[in-house]
Amino acid sequence: MTKDLFELVNLVDSEESFIYFLGCIAQDWHDSERKEVEAPSSLYGPTHNGWENGTIGSYLEAAATWAEASKNGLEFYKKPDNPWRRAAEILYMGKIYE
Repeated sequence: MTKDLFELVNLVDSEESFIYFLGCIAQDWHDSERKEVEAPSSLYGPTHNGWENGTIGSYLEAAATWAEASKNGLEFYKKPDNPWRRAAEILYMGKIYE
């Protein structure tokens, strides 16, 4: 992966770029899991790649919670008009939102 996930989120503008993003976020999770096996990170913080939510349930819950909280925008977040970008943002935030 040549760009970080946050940069990739900002490039999502179509189904094709969304599918590419999905592959990249999956790759990022697998890379993080590999690093955790080699050198476990603290139990009290994110994993090596910044994953706050290590199970599918906690990841989806965080994504849904952030999506609900941001559906009308936030102080430093403007909801994009493009639904592919919005979907990518929701998935990305599931990674880092607690």
